[in-house]
Amino acid sequence: MKKASDLFIECLEEEGVEYIFGVPGEENLDFLDSLSRSKKIKLILTRHEQGAGFMAATYGRHTGKTGVCLATLGPGATNFVTAAAYAQLGGMPMMMITGQKPIKKSKQGRFQILDVVAMMGPITKYTHQMASSDNIPSRVREAFRLAEEEKPGAVHIELPEDIADEHTESLPLKRSHSRRPTADVKSIREAVKALENAKAPVLVIGAGANRTMTSRMLLQFIEKTGIPFLTTQLGKGVIDERHPKFLGCAALSAGDFVHRAVEASDCIVNIGHDVIEKPPFFMQPGGPTVIHVSTKTAEVDPVYFPGIEVIGDIANAIWQMKEDIVPNGGWSFDHMLAYRKAEVEHTAPLAADTRFPIFPPHLVQQVRDAMPDDGIICLDNGVYKIWFARGYTAYRPNTVLLDNALATMGAGLPSAMMSAMVYPDRKVMAICGDGGFMMNSQEMETAVRLGLNLTVLILNDSSYGMIRWKQANMGFKDWGLTYGNPDFVKYAESYGAHGHRVESAAHLKELLAHTRDTPGVHLIDCPVDYSENDQILNIDIKKLSKEL
Repeated sequence: MKKASDLFIECLEEEGVEYIFGVPGEENLDFLDSLSRSKKIKLILTRHEQGAGFMAATYGRHTGKTGVCLATLGPGATNFVTAAAYAQLGGMPMMMITGQKPIKKSKQGRFQILDVVAMMGPITKYTHQMASSDNIPSRVREAFRLAEEEKPGAVHIELPEDIADEHTESLPLKRSHSRRPTADVKSIREAVKALENAKAPVLVIGAGANRTMTSRMLLQFIEKTGIPFLTTQLGKGVIDERHPKFLGCAALSAGDFVHRAVEASDCIVNIGHDVIEKPPFFMQPGGPTVIHVSTKTAEVDPVYFPGIEVIGDIANAIWQMKEDIVPNGGWSFDHMLAYRKAEVEHTAPLAADTRFPIFPPHLVQQVRDAMPDDGIICLDNGVYKIWFARGYTAYRPNTVLLDNALATMGAGLPSAMMSAMVYPDRKVMAICGDGGFMMNSQEMETAVRLGLNLTVLILNDSSYGMIRWKQANMGFKDWGLTYGNPDFVKYAESYGAHGHRVESAAHLKELLAHTRDTPGVHLIDCPVDYSENDQILNIDIKKLSKEL
């Protein structure tokens, strides 16, 4: 007979788990004791459950394997809610394990007891309370299966104290090997026929294409056909954005140069699209032909109702289409590529503006120049996310980690920490607003304790800048969104990190190079000038692209 908590750890080892992130509580102590004897799994103690959840989700995003996090009952479990939603909407495989009071006999009344399983129901793919130690292997295996299959997401298991302390003869289950089905030949033929009959087709690369490693097949398809492509924010980097057929990233909702290019198309191929990200076009009856290529059928929405669906492994579907298609001599892409050229010409002088406080387009260019090809930037949430999505040229998949699904503040630092752990030889930078950084800034201690090498770039405007931008755009007075900040340099140093403050555009360039090349955790306090956000993003771009 084996103790249930020991069996649970063995099941996690069988699944290939490397880390468990979390803040344990009294109700997890059996589990913690069993984990202390594991030779394969390392506990990463964080300073808040949300940080643990964001790290677990980012592990899933990078590896495709389920990231695991641990919390106690009640307040520990409620602190997981945002991270669960982040993983669920963002398509990141993650398992949450939470403790609970004994379920067979109460000893403390209702103290700290919430119905955590019911709470997790709407924001996970699977949630289950362990009521018998004999079922641990099957429930753990099922949770991992569901977390990892398309579309990946969050799962939750509650392990009550008395179940963790039971003894059982059950044994871990082996992982099953499964392959995604390939797309039906007739659907491929229909999609190819629509492309061959089109005058100006375009490819839109979304989140699903970034998850399922489609880069090679997509590049071959683009090279053979010459069809231009754009990305959603979650599709950045699938194809190197220095490619001559790249049209841009749909960072704004409408009216950007890239949207005009899409409007010029009569056949749109959406690859790995998810309605979590609003499509970068508005469908209308009698509009362009829309082809949906994904592992799952399209969720119908007022803004998304494709006419042709190709369902199966995305890379294989693109390969089949490439083999079948005969490039059409009548295709014309010049007008689409002219929009991209105009966007580049509009951005160049902005990126060269060396004012201080730092101008966002210049900041984006400086960060791109400082980061190597395989460097990873992890964005928190704020108005700078739009500047980076539009202006930061992604060279490789999963090198721009931004969250355009839940779009939560507070995830930038934990996702960068996880990136630095998964890829210790690559350069990693968290890019946070002062608001988002302060939501999980305590994880700086975790980063220092783990000996990570990363840079945290804080864009400091002493306000919730994204909402301030929207407030200005809606014609409301500037009110209710400004605050004071700590001295970020001293704050970093108090954790044992290195603090730096930008004093000019030239100094920013020096600091980005210094922090990139110097080991340890660095924080850069960078004052930013957001005064022209509304003018450029909401007025100039729309006017210039419309004139074209």
